[in-house]
Order: sequence, then structure tokens, then C-alpha cells
Amino acid sequence: MTMGFDELRTTVRGRVLASGDADFEQVARPWSLAVTQPVAAVVEAADAEDVAAVVRFAQAAGRAVVTQPTGHGAAAGVDEAILLRTGALNGLEIDPVARVARVGSGVRWGQVQTAAAEHGLTGLAGSNPVVGVTGYTLGGGKGWFARKYGWASNAVHAFEIVDAAGRAARVTADSDPDLFWALSGGGGDFAVVTGLEFELFPAPGLYGGRITWTADRLLEVWDAFRELTSAAPDELSVWFNRFQFPGAPEMVGVDLAYLGDPEQGRALVSVLDRIGGALTDTRSAMSVADLGTITQEPTDPSPAITRGELLGELSPEAEKIILGTSVAPLVSLQVRHLGGALAHPTSGARGALSDGYLISTLGLGLPQLRDAVRAKTTALVAEFGALLPGRKPFTFLAPGESAAAAFDAATLDRLRAIKRERDPQTVIRSNYPVLG
Repeated sequence: MTMGFDELRTTVRGRVLASGDADFEQVARPWSLAVTQPVAAVVEAADAEDVAAVVRFAQAAGRAVVTQPTGHGAAAGVDEAILLRTGALNGLEIDPVARVARVGSGVRWGQVQTAAAEHGLTGLAGSNPVVGVTGYTLGGGKGWFARKYGWASNAVHAFEIVDAAGRAARVTADSDPDLFWALSGGGGDFAVVTGLEFELFPAPGLYGGRITWTADRLLEVWDAFRELTSAAPDELSVWFNRFQFPGAPEMVGVDLAYLGDPEQGRALVSVLDRIGGALTDTRSAMSVADLGTITQEPTDPSPAITRGELLGELSPEAEKIILGTSVAPLVSLQVRHLGGALAHPTSGARGALSDGYLISTLGLGLPQLRDAVRAKTTALVAEFGALLPGRKPFTFLAPGESAAAAFDAATLDRLRAIKRERDPQTVIRSNYPVLG
């Protein structure tokens, strides 16, 4: 059965926009402008009651609900769905004694970090301050401090949700073990999450920043990266970058963050000081509130085409590809060091990660570039071939991929069974559905 949206407009307090309405195209756009979302309507929920009303309406109308607080991680396959924006659910509370944050699903990581920093605490944030806490955490969440404390989903104490029948609930590991397990890294396919409660961690200090050099320093920087990551303590994360910005010469760089005494952090990465000719060097003692400035990522929507792939080790074969391929027409080719607590067993769907590195690419999805960017990305993955294990973190899935690429067979089977039990009409749809 299908129906119009007049009934929904009279039910919810937030704004309801249908195709053809003024502002519809703007509010339906995801963060990546390279992705199109041909949804039937967009609802900007005012509160959790609006969320419940939208789910009940969708169930009766035979439509799916796709929830996107910020639109990061959007993918295709949302035709005729209702896009639910939860940016207005922006409550944020820090309990410094219990070291707990309570956030609405519209809260972004930069807001959490700013509030937590006032108490000498940090969340397990990623590299971009405008990424939403909820989507990132539902997908596991691999950030700067993951080597020390593991996935962001490991830190969750409770989820505030609306289920597929439109009922609100608080989900913990004790109250609903199966659903809590699925939401802890299995994506957003099982309920609409309206809020999170999660652990914060001590932030005794932070040393971080980015250094860049001209491309003629490539081998020196790579050797330093290998040396650093071969013996890095879990408090230190180091990422290697090759850059090819449009109209500029190729560059090479290193991003790093050390959670601890800044002087110790500086000493740990002193090998980088032996490489002369740095173009830029932003390393300094910094607040965790400024964690999102390290990589200087765009904070406004852009036509980004990204790809992420796990890599077990820096073998000679992998090294040859990383250093030998041309970056253009991509903007960047990045290698992130993993390991540490990410390799430890977890109690959620986002399990242990044995691979030591993650390769990430970024290109611009502009009309004159997108075909070449996609072709380059496909060719690069093919060149790595069997060096890539075929699975990746959920939050690094790209349009055209499926949730099956993020989980082993047993985990995927369990997630699918929970989905069928909790949402038999598939009212709730993740960016990457487990049944897709």
C-alpha cells in the first residue's frame, strides 16, 4: 500500500518535504555530492517521538526508512524511501565522574571532543569533526585512538532506539543481548538509533599533526613510516599519505596522533625530523578538542569518491604498488597503521581485526573526473589482488559494495537472522543493508 505524505505532515513536529517541494533537493543531498538519493520524502525529526511516528507511517505505507543524521556514508539503493534526518536530536551531556557521554543521534564528533576536553577526557573519534557519532559508531568506528582502546562501538553502554514497529526502547547488553550485539558494529539496519551512551577515556595530553614534503622525499618518508609502525606503542597512530591535488605537484606526507605526554610523543616520532625539506609541519601539543584538524579534511559537502581496503602487511609486493602507482587522477592514497586493541576480541558484531594496515583512496567525483577516478580505483584494487583479504571496516564500504564485504560468514548470518526477526518488513534500511 502507498500513500501521500499529508498525514505525516500532521503527525510530526519536524519538517516534511516531498519530491517537488522547495528545498527538497538540498535537504535530500548526502555529504558526498557524488551520491544521488532519489528518495520520496525527507523528514527532519524534531525529537524521538517524530522518529517513532515516521517509522509507523513507513510501515503502513510500505516504504523504507533511511536514517542519516549527517549524510556521511550514504550509498545508492534508497529509491522511494523516506529519508530521516535526526540532526535536531542534538542533546549532549558529559558525566566526568562516571566518564560517560550521552548524546542524541544528531551530535557530531567535534562537539563531543570539545565538551569532553574540558574534563580531560576524550571519545574514540575519527579524523573528521563533522562526522556524526551515531553512524560512525554503528559501523564500528575506527578512529585515532583505536589502537589504544579499540572500536568506538566497544565503548557503548546503551542505545536509545525506535524499533521497526515504532516502539521506543533503551537497549543494553543485559536488556537485549542480540540487538545490542548487532548494533555494536553491525550497522544501522536493525533499529533507528536516537541516542547513545558511551564511555570516555583519559586524555593526559595529545601530540599530533601533519608533515608534508615534495614527492622526491617519497622513499625517505616511507622508510620512516615503516620504522615507526614496526614498533609504535598503542597510544601512537601514524598514517602515510601520497597527495596529488589538482594543478599542484605531487606531495608525500605523514599524519600522526599520540595520546599521552606531548614530549614523549615528539620523541617517539623523531625519525621524521631527520627528513629535510618539509613543506609544512603542524605537529604540536594540542587539545583533543582539535583532533579533527590533523588531517585538514573538508567539513563541507563535496563530491568525494572513496575506497577503503584492508592490507595484512607491508610486503614487498604491496610496497611496490603503494610507491610505484601514480596517484592521479586520485587526490590521495593513504596507508593507515592498525593493530593494537583493534586485534583484540570484542563482544559486538564488529569483531577483532587481524590486518595490520588499511589503504584508503580519495578522488573527486566531478563530471570531468569521476569516470577516470573510478577506473583508477578499480585498477588499483585489481593490482593488489590476493594481497587484500576481501573484508573491510563497515564505515569504509563504498557505493556498489555490500555489508557482506565487512563481515565473516558467521557474523553475517547472525546479523541477517536478527534483521529478519526484528524487522520482517524491512522497514529500516541501512546505507549497506545486511540482506542486500
